[in-house]
Amino acid sequence: MALTSDAASSAGLGAGVRRVPLNNYDSPQLQRDQLVAEVRAGRPHEDLRDWLQMIDAIGELRVLDGVDWEENIGRITEMLHHTDSAPAVLFDNVPGYPAGHRLLVNAQGERPRLAATLGLPSNIGVWELMDEWERRMDNVKPLPPNFVTSGPITENVIEGDAIDMFAFPTPKWHEDDGGRYIGTGDNVITRDPEDDSINVGTYRVMIMDKNHTGLYISPGKGGRIHRDKFFAKGEDMPAVVVLGADPYLFLASCLEIRPGLSELDWVGGMREKPLECIRGKYTNLPIPARAEIAIEGFLKHDEKRMEGPFGEWTGYYASASREEPVFEVKAIYYRNNPIILGVPPEKPPYEAHRFRQYLRSANLRRELRLAGVPDVTAAWCHGVGGCRLFNVVAIKQRYPGHARQAGHVAAMCRTGAYLGRITVVVDEDIDVSDLNEVIWAVSTRSDPERSFDIIKRAWSGPLDPAIRTVDKGHNSRVIIDACRPWEWKEQFPPAIGPSPEEKRITRDRWSWILNS
Repeated sequence: MALTSDAASSAGLGAGVRRVPLNNYDSPQLQRDQLVAEVRAGRPHEDLRDWLQMIDAIGELRVLDGVDWEENIGRITEMLHHTDSAPAVLFDNVPGYPAGHRLLVNAQGERPRLAATLGLPSNIGVWELMDEWERRMDNVKPLPPNFVTSGPITENVIEGDAIDMFAFPTPKWHEDDGGRYIGTGDNVITRDPEDDSINVGTYRVMIMDKNHTGLYISPGKGGRIHRDKFFAKGEDMPAVVVLGADPYLFLASCLEIRPGLSELDWVGGMREKPLECIRGKYTNLPIPARAEIAIEGFLKHDEKRMEGPFGEWTGYYASASREEPVFEVKAIYYRNNPIILGVPPEKPPYEAHRFRQYLRSANLRRELRLAGVPDVTAAWCHGVGGCRLFNVVAIKQRYPGHARQAGHVAAMCRTGAYLGRITVVVDEDIDVSDLNEVIWAVSTRSDPERSFDIIKRAWSGPLDPAIRTVDKGHNSRVIIDACRPWEWKEQFPPAIGPSPEEKRITRDRWSWILNS
């Protein structure tokens, strides 16, 4: 999709789309061509700005000038999230804010941009990307951060009365939100008060006043476990909210990494290069030295304010508004011309689901393998279910009960456990990423009396829209065995059409017809 200046103007936004140099990106065309070639071949990046130059070079970035935070940034973001092949968009010159105070949205909404984050060829295929991710997950050797005394993040340090959370362009993402959420594409850094292990997670942060925000963390998440341990001791929890980190670190904070393993160490291992970090003045927590903005402070154990409502990833205001602990800001660190990463939830699938579907699906397949389930040929966490509510596993059946084993493990392993709803197990001839094929298998190979299992009192949370407020915390989930029945699978009517692998080969060879 290509946005045009005329389209922007006709929408009455008072904004034009422009392609501009990023950072000091004013290289001669020859150097630009070299960068394009490197990105297409697979090139590592250093930070968000380096990454932006890379995706700009391959035509995946647009810059919008003069769009208001009150209404239209949120509306444009929703449009981008729900449009196939939409570019990443960088908002600059937001009315009421200095030029250079920018906001990035839809950053990793398409596979070429996710590939750039991982240092993989920009045209890599779906299954090749997943295979490489699974290989890296198996072989990663974590590398702790390299601590430095300063970095780009220390170009500006604001403390005391000078702190103003409204100094950065923070949209009202959805019409009925209870406030302005600066933390959507964030990295919240916390530590365990018992063993000092570090966790990095993505949790929502609402501005309350100049030096206070909310910091909502769902039960069971790593940051919430740390919070509860501090609060049980009657202590405030130290935390750092990073806005605009290395895109690789954002991926890590959105996924389930092994408990006790710091996402900072994990990213260092994945990149085979330690992240550079400074120490927070007030919390002593690690802060990535090349991040755009970092907010340091304490989550108060004895002070609450109303937080929410906020439109969440299920597509609902399911958690309403209620009193939540207040985060007191002690310092703000930021680079010159800072960039906020915005990843506001929308009705699924939205941006986060577009990249999570590959990584969470690979993680699900890997966890099934590590749990000892044999012959798992594929797995897919569908974006329409928020990459949590509707997951599919394909197996080559080897013995009676194989399908049920795969389904129950998939429903309750680390990737599938939180807020799951439906797990479908299919034969290896079904393309798990094709929702039409999956529902066809459910409709033609399963019989409810024989094929449906129910798990009760599983791990849910406040964001589950199907559970009444007074009952939130647990949910049930269904496992659907949509495989040919083991007892007579050889007599089951043969299916027409090619195998998933044959379909992929056809698309590789002949997809040009669709675009001609």
